[in-house]
Amino acid sequence: MKILVVGGTRFIGPRVVQRLAALGHRVAVFHRGEHRCAMPASVRDIVDRRGATPVVEYPNEVLAIHPDVVIHMMAMGERDAAAARDAFAGVARRIVMVSSGDVYRAYGCFHQTEPGPLDPTPLKETAALRTILFPYRKPDTLQEQIEYFYEKIFAEREIAANPALPATILRLPKVYGADDNADLATVYGFRTHPAWRWTHGHVDNVAHAIVLAATHDTARGVFNVGEEHTPTIAERLAYLPAREDAPLFHEDCRFEQNVDYDTSRIRRELGFEEVVSERDGMAMVVRQFLEKHVR
Repeated sequence: MKILVVGGTRFIGPRVVQRLAALGHRVAVFHRGEHRCAMPASVRDIVDRRGATPVVEYPNEVLAIHPDVVIHMMAMGERDAAAARDAFAGVARRIVMVSSGDVYRAYGCFHQTEPGPLDPTPLKETAALRTILFPYRKPDTLQEQIEYFYEKIFAEREIAANPALPATILRLPKVYGADDNADLATVYGFRTHPAWRWTHGHVDNVAHAIVLAATHDTARGVFNVGEEHTPTIAERLAYLPAREDAPLFHEDCRFEQNVDYDTSRIRRELGFEEVVSERDGMAMVVRQFLEKHVR
C-alpha cells in the first residue's frame, strides 16, 4: 500500500512511519523540514516549505505519488483540512485525520466555556461537540499563530465533506512519552482533584491506533483513541512515584466534569490493543524523567 504522511516528523509521527515501513508499506513523508528524525531507508522524505502549518498547497512531487491512503497528522482547521480533501479526492482511497478529544462539549464544560449541564462520560464518538469555537484563541492571538485558526471541529467537518474521499477521524487523548509530557504534568498537576478522570495514551499505543486506522480499508468515521478504562487521578498516583514538588494546575475548572473516552469502537472494529500497558508505560516514562532531571 502507498501511504502519504503529512507531517509526521516529531513525537507521534516517526513512530507511525516506522511501524508502516516495518509492515512493508511504501511510505512518503511530506514536511517542511523544521524537525528532522531518523527514518527507515525505504521511506521517501519530501521536504518543501509548503509543508508548514497550515498546509494549504501540495507540490507536484507529492501529488504524483497517488497514495492509496493519506495520513494527515497536522490538520488544524478549516482551510488546511479542505485543501487536503480537495487535493486527494478521487486520488486516494481514504484519508486518515488525527484529531483531538478537545472537540467534545465536555472539554468546554470542564474549562467553563460551555454553559449548561455536565455531559455524561465516558464519551462515545456520538457525544455532543463544543458550541464555543476556537478554544485556544485569545484576544491578542495573532492571525498567523496556530492558536488563532486551530479548530478541530472545522477540520473534521471539512476532511469528511467529499464522499469521493472517505475519511477516518481519530480523536486522540492526552498523549505522553519520553519526548513529550514526560514529566506527566497532566497527572501530577491535578493531584488536588483526586476523583477527576482524563484519558491518556502512551505515544506507542497512539501510533499503533493510527497505523491500524490507515491499514484497515473498512475503517470509516470517527474513532476515540486511548485507555480502555480511564483511572482517577488518585488511582494513577497510587502507582506513580510521589512528586509533591510538581507544579499544580491553577485554572478555575469544573472538576466534576470528567474528560474520559469510550474507546470500545476502535477495539471492536479494528482490533486495537495496547502495545504498551498504560499503567506500566506511565510509570516507566516518569521514572526515566526523574532519573534524568531530578537530582
